[in-house]
Amino acid sequence: MIASVLLVAQVPTPQGEPAFGVFFVATVFKMIALFTVWMVGVAYMTFAERRISAWIQDRRGPNRVGWHGMGQPWADAVKNIMKEETMPPYANKAIFFLAPIMSFVPAMLAWAVIPFGASWASKWGRIDMVFADLPIGFLFVLAITSLGVYGIVLAGWSSNNKYALLGGLRSSAQMVSYEISMGLSLIPVLLLTGNVTLNAVVNTQASLHVWNALSLGVACFIFITAAFAETNRLPFDLPEAESELITGYHTEYSAMKFSQFFIAEYANMMTASAMIATLFFGGWDIPFTQADNSGAVSGLMVLLSILIFALKMAFFLFFFIWIRWTLPRFRYDQLMSLGWKIFLPTSLAYIVIIAAIVLGLDAAGIERGLVYGLILFGANAVLLIGLFVVLDRGRIVSPASAPVAGARLAHLRALAAERARLSAVEPR
Repeated sequence: MIASVLLVAQVPTPQGEPAFGVFFVATVFKMIALFTVWMVGVAYMTFAERRISAWIQDRRGPNRVGWHGMGQPWADAVKNIMKEETMPPYANKAIFFLAPIMSFVPAMLAWAVIPFGASWASKWGRIDMVFADLPIGFLFVLAITSLGVYGIVLAGWSSNNKYALLGGLRSSAQMVSYEISMGLSLIPVLLLTGNVTLNAVVNTQASLHVWNALSLGVACFIFITAAFAETNRLPFDLPEAESELITGYHTEYSAMKFSQFFIAEYANMMTASAMIATLFFGGWDIPFTQADNSGAVSGLMVLLSILIFALKMAFFLFFFIWIRWTLPRFRYDQLMSLGWKIFLPTSLAYIVIIAAIVLGLDAAGIERGLVYGLILFGANAVLLIGLFVVLDRGRIVSPASAPVAGARLAHLRALAAERARLSAVEPR
């Protein structure tokens, strides 16, 4: 049977598409290779976070197991496998076991449509560096990744613990608040690309010679911020909130079921980093050349495109960790206010503005090239300055800012100073 599959695989079709045998073998190989790298990467993300946080805090971090501590993830895995599994006495056992799996699987399924390299012009036909180049593109990613919250909610409910339930409810409210803004922030990308296929998004950025992070800067900011909220990372880790809810939705979990929630968190970080790199930072596109965007390319260029995509992902993974150990946690009212009062109306207004700009540029007959991209960049620079410098002025972006007006705050401070002065002069 294997010989017959390989025999069919040696004959490319006239259109350059591979025969079914080649497609089948290539898909299996990509699945094994990518998910092996992906799972090892998720394991070593825990090690990277501990070492980077140690570097930020001027300490050593894990360095005893293996060369420079590189064996620490495997030691942690063995420890968690051998630990005792606990079961709360009044928990729903079936859902209690199912919840960690439901939080992990959606992040892995989202990689089915994310392209991680340029197409390879092999002697058997064109081999795309994506599992399924679906015409629904990033809509599939949004639909699949939004299912991860069900695992968190069910974990909180099935544990029959009030702290776990509060963590699950917080997570669902947070997901609803920021999933809308995340989806709306991608509509400008759709307007500019005219296609929801992720490879088309990459090629559009290459044709404009400007990344969407520059030509659609407001959408990029909203998407990245919403990605932090979707992955429950600081400053949006309210579902866990150790100081308030012990550990939130996974309070009653132990051993490998407890570890699966952390694996799901880092898996979601990798998926979010891949989406940010693809949608707003050129994806796998090789800079300063159009050769990789004209069709299938040589194996060397494919490897170079995969390397570029991996480096962009690594930067955003570092960015996730850096933000966690830099910013404080938002208050819950700040989190909800930012999602509903700021991001939602800003996203809607931004869609109207970008639609008007794109319609005007197309009506003026300007081709989709460098000039087109520079005009969008200039318009977004003006919008960002107006948003952060004129409208915000540090009131919303800074999580430590006071929720009261400046005049009211000055009045309260004057009253406090007067009260302190009077208490100091009173006779004892």
